[in-house]
Parts: sequence; structure tokens; C-alpha cells
Amino acid sequence: MNECDLQLARAIVAEESLRNSSNNSPDGSPLPLKKNLSEKQKLFRRTRSLNAPSPVQHFGPCGRIMKNSAMVMTIQDPASQRLTWYKPPLTVLVIKKVRDAAVYLPFVQLVQWLIEEKRMVVFVEAAVMDDPHLDQIGSFTTFKDRLMTFRLGKDDLTDKIDFIVCLGGDGTLLYASQLFQQSVPPVMAFHLGSLGFLTPFRFDNFQEQVNNVLEGHAALTLRSRLRCTVMKKSDSKTENSSKIEDECCREKPSSFLVLNEVVVDRGPSPYLSNIDLFLDGKHITSVQGDGLIVSTPTGSTAYAVAAGASMIHPSVPAIMVTPICPHSLSFRPIVVPAGVELKISVSPESRNTSWVSFDGRNRQELVHGDSLRVTTSIYPVPSICAHDQITDWFDSLAECLHWNVRKRQKHLDELTDLTHSSSNDTLDSLDRELNEKE
Repeated sequence: MNECDLQLARAIVAEESLRNSSNNSPDGSPLPLKKNLSEKQKLFRRTRSLNAPSPVQHFGPCGRIMKNSAMVMTIQDPASQRLTWYKPPLTVLVIKKVRDAAVYLPFVQLVQWLIEEKRMVVFVEAAVMDDPHLDQIGSFTTFKDRLMTFRLGKDDLTDKIDFIVCLGGDGTLLYASQLFQQSVPPVMAFHLGSLGFLTPFRFDNFQEQVNNVLEGHAALTLRSRLRCTVMKKSDSKTENSSKIEDECCREKPSSFLVLNEVVVDRGPSPYLSNIDLFLDGKHITSVQGDGLIVSTPTGSTAYAVAAGASMIHPSVPAIMVTPICPHSLSFRPIVVPAGVELKISVSPESRNTSWVSFDGRNRQELVHGDSLRVTTSIYPVPSICAHDQITDWFDSLAECLHWNVRKRQKHLDELTDLTHSSSNDTLDSLDRELNEKE
């Protein structure tokens, strides 16, 4: 390109920038080009458009993305997530905290009201029917035969439950998540436990609150879950086996969905954990220490924050990786995008094996050759808010974790002793004044 063509190109680019910034139509679309362009200008413009990287990537001056570009990011307002019933809920699953006498009476009151007043089909765990303490409440026997039961691991609740009510602590919500390995019905959790970080509702006026939810007047928090797949390698594999034999030697992988975190630790071994961490197939680091926590934003305020991680709002799409007592001052907790896949395996140089648990359950050993794959599940837990996403979360931080709770600094007007002193005063001068007064 000669000097004339270069100047012409610069003039055309400047003209386009000026037209894009100031000559747009009221609806934001660009106005038509001027028609009195030379043939060389038209040829340059046509060549330049053909060499564009993509027809949908339109960049304005200084690299700003144009309004009509498909690359413009849309950020969802958390307040826009609202509960919507496509049909009135007919079946409800009630989960109560076990071995807690304080939950018996609220459980009976709720179930009786749902059956007799709301005409709903109520499901409970089969073990609840065998609890002798419930039979001591007279009203329970009047509707006991109308309850539907299920057994964990034997009965499939998929497409049978429209609505879930939890009575107890955070463990009841974790248990509800465990029951549904795919789509989870909306969960309404009442605070009847010890902590109640994930249970925002109070039971005092449960009729009014449940009615509001059944009528669709509630906000939702979609709590992401982690899909964890354990790839076990059989001990029968030899070093000279082929790739096909290697696949045959592997046991059938087992999968778990966790709401809080998956923890890999050194178990009973006295040696440090030596764990290899991969992100989308790329080796990131080798973790040496007591172990590793991979958590959801919901789990960031559980085990992860106790290990030094930051607290993340449950609506943020992310995965947290937090070391447990790392043998390095430079290893800090990290946050990675929700769409990646993490692979965790025992390093070949590790002196010992590792142990893994999923939301504190299903603890098992990871030996050399085993691996753990972790990624974000497409099935979140829709948790119903008592107020809204922001209010509920900060209320839980303040009430349960005492976040930002401290004594306030006194106002200057309250410090009367400072009104007679200056920054030049010393302790000796103040002592002399005190002695003179005496």
C-alpha cells in the first residue's frame, strides 16, 4: 500500500469513527454511508469488510463494543430471579431434622395444615413414620395414614415432588440436595436448627409465608452444585498394559452432587498430602499440605472460609479452590470460572494416599492412579428467599457469622478529655497537670 492509499485508508477509518459516534439514528443503528465515494474508496471498504475477523464482531472507537454486537455481555439482575409456578403445586416433600425434640410439634402442625387446609399430597421419609415420639402427639395419628413415604436409595422422587419444605438447620437443605441428583424442586427452609445460614424462614407465621410461596410471591437463589466423578483404577493393572486394558481395569466411575464442598485430605497419614491439580487438562499446581477444598459459592461460607477463603454470594458463577494449611506461604485460595473442569489426583511422588468426602459424606480413599473430576452441575438448588437474594445473604452473615460486628469508634464530641489537650501534649505534661489539680 503506497502513501496515497494509506492516507485514504486513514481518512475512511476516521470517517467511520465519526459516523459511529455522532451520526447514529435515534434507535442506535448506524446511518447509511455517503454515496459520493470514489471507486477506490468503495474497493478499499469492500476489501476491509471481507478481511474482518467475524461479521458479528463490530468494534467502535477505542475498542468499544458496538450496541448491535453479539459480544455485548448481559448481566442478570439477581432481583429478576422470581418463583413462577407453571401449575399449582400438588405434592410437597417435608424434611425434618432428626433426633431433635424441638422439631416434632412444628412438623405435625405444618403437615396437618398442608393436608387439611391446602389439600396437598405430603411425602415424608419412611423412618419418620417409625418415630415413637410423633405418636405421642395426638393430632398426628389423625392424618398419619394419609402420608406418602419414601426410602433413601430405593425410591425415585424424580417428577413426583413439586415443592420441598425443610424444618431444621442447614443439614436439612444439604440432605434435600442429596435426594435429587437431577432437577431439584424449589426449597423453602425454616430455621429450627443451631446455625441457620441457609434457612432464612421463621416458623412463627408459617401459614402466611407458605401461602405467599404457593402463590408465587417469592424470590429465588439458584445455588449451584458441583458434579464430582471418582475414577477408580483397579489394582490388577500392570505397568505394561495397553491403553485398552487400562480402560478395562478401571471400575465404573461413581458420581456425587455436592452443594457445599468436596474435600480431599491426607486422612490418618502423618505425611503431607501431595495432590496434583489440573484445570481443563492443564497442570496448575501440586498441593502440599493437609488437603484441598473445592467449593461452590454457597460452600464458601462453610469449610472454605474457615480455611481462609473469601465469602462469595451464591449467585456468582464460580468454583473456589482453597488449600488446607498449605506448606507454602504463597499458595492462596483462588476462584475459577464455573464452566471449567478440575481434575485432582494423587501425585506419583506422594508418600501416602488421600481421602475424599462430599458434603461430609461418602468418604473414600483415593490411591495412586485414581482421579477426581469436578465441574459445575447443570442442576442447581432453587432456594426460596425470605426477602431477596441480597438481604437474606447479608442477614445470614451478620446473624450467623457476626460479619462486620465490632464496637464503633466514639465520636469526637463524646471524647471530652481530648477537648483540653492537643497533639503536642505528652504524658509528662498531663501528669503534671493532674498533680497540680491534686
